[in-house]
Amino acid sequence: MNRVAVVVATLLLLAVGANAQAQANTDVYHVHFVKAALGQAKALENDLKKQDPKAPMPGHYLVLRHQDGDDWDYAAIEHLGKKYTIDPAEFTPPPAGTPALGAWHVDTFVSGPSWDVFAKEMGLGDAEKTGSVYVVATWRPAPGHRQDLAKALTAQDANSKVPTGRVILTHLEGGPWTFLTLDRFNSWQDYATEEAATQDSQEWYDVRNYGVWHHDTITTRVTTAGK
Repeated sequence: MNRVAVVVATLLLLAVGANAQAQANTDVYHVHFVKAALGQAKALENDLKKQDPKAPMPGHYLVLRHQDGDDWDYAAIEHLGKKYTIDPAEFTPPPAGTPALGAWHVDTFVSGPSWDVFAKEMGLGDAEKTGSVYVVATWRPAPGHRQDLAKALTAQDANSKVPTGRVILTHLEGGPWTFLTLDRFNSWQDYATEEAATQDSQEWYDVRNYGVWHHDTITTRVTTAGK
């Protein structure tokens, strides 16, 4: 049987995040949205906490748990390096009789910034702040407005009141969205303050001039990877 390989290369540069200024999308990430099977949410969470021992970038891993929003229960985001090759020989099915932990899942390969930038914006590593809140949003642009939407998503809100971290990931292959934004707030209090301050901002209207579809989900972090 011939080996089948898919090489995912990052070709897109995007300016992202007011905090990080110009973030070049130079690296490949894997985004895994998963819904737990009935009664298996805790078991699935414990399983997701364990990064694959054969992972190309050990420790470069973030798992978020749904609090409010879309239908998935967990989002696992893994850094794969500058490029990544999929080899079917590396994938083995679970042993017979193993209970299914997930009801469904969607996998997407994306381009994003270097891990150093990602980890800093997401509060990972030694500088991690406990109690952080993360907002995960997926967006699809109107035809012909991809760059307009990207620009709107990266604009700094003039009414912003608290420090935040932001990363934008760009679809390469997989799910039905084009951009995924990750916003980190240091606390629920910061999140509430920001929401109250930006309810009537022009940026809210600008982004809706170019995005025809989006899903927002509030999450908290459940992994200790990234240190």
